[in-house]
Amino acid sequence: MNATSDALPVTREVEVAAWKELVARFQYPDRLRATWQIVNTFGAYIGVWVAMYFALAVSWWLVIPLAILAAGLLIRVFIIFHDCGHGSFYASRTANDVWGFIAGVLTFTPYYHWRWEHSIHHASAGNLDRRGVGDVWTMTVDEYLASPWRRRMLYRLARHPVGFLVFAPIVLFVIVQRFPVKAASRRERHSVFWMNAALLAVAVGMSALFGVVPYLVIQGTVTAVAGAAGVWLFYVQHQFEDAYWERGDDWGYADAALRGSSFYKLPKVLQWFSGNIGFHHIHHLSPRIPNYNLERCHRSDPLFQTVTHVTLLSSLRTGTLRLWDESTKKLVGFRRMRELRERRAHESEPARSAPERRSGV
Repeated sequence: MNATSDALPVTREVEVAAWKELVARFQYPDRLRATWQIVNTFGAYIGVWVAMYFALAVSWWLVIPLAILAAGLLIRVFIIFHDCGHGSFYASRTANDVWGFIAGVLTFTPYYHWRWEHSIHHASAGNLDRRGVGDVWTMTVDEYLASPWRRRMLYRLARHPVGFLVFAPIVLFVIVQRFPVKAASRRERHSVFWMNAALLAVAVGMSALFGVVPYLVIQGTVTAVAGAAGVWLFYVQHQFEDAYWERGDDWGYADAALRGSSFYKLPKVLQWFSGNIGFHHIHHLSPRIPNYNLERCHRSDPLFQTVTHVTLLSSLRTGTLRLWDESTKKLVGFRRMRELRERRAHESEPARSAPERRSGV
């Protein structure tokens, strides 16, 4: 992992002047580019489902690879949903809301409810005092050591790759998204109910077309694969060794964007399927930039080249990182946490003379 974030020439005194002017010209939606993304993404996704319908009459060996392809396209659908939620995909609010709702049906995600929670994530990313909404559950070393064993066990399960890549996506998209949180406003709550009604109608229609079991198997495969890939993308771009976490007045918006969000450098084909979200530092710096402008903004100034780069290979190491160590400002694994605990215990022992240590006193 090329962790170069420590060299970023960013301070809160100059950050506004330094970055607002840089991103301003990339914040304008392009109707033609957005519409072309709708065509090549939604069109391809529908086309793959049509292909799976006819492939069912031939062999499941044809259906499953098509379902995996559909999962890749669903990730791209979610990025469009995501941009609509930020109001950046089209200039028209109505167009964003309509396509956001349609994409929400395909991704099992209530549009207004998700948009509200995601705005909290952008306002609090990297802030240790504001964790808990729209982010990956992250505990500090001290918090973990002070927790009862049940909470530590739950945390270990949640942070294990099987936990957050296999179980978490299904629980999140199939179960959690079906219920509004208590703090949600009336519109956000209603968006969950309307989305549930739309999903029920789609499930009934698709089950009548494909058959109940084939539809559930296909949709389950698409959702599981797309969900795992999506969760991994989000995880990698905020959970790396030299990430950014601060408290109170030490927290800064631009620092959180440029130090706490990585550049996930993916092969071009994966960059296409992931809707350029690998340029996550740019997105967090300015959510008003649509996905089709992120790469151009990234290449526009040397400042953006100095953020932490993560590749497919180096990203695998992030799966071993579990806890934020406030003393070293690094994300560490459980093994490193034990080393830190033993060192602190040793340092806290009262000083003893050499004869006392030899005698065991």
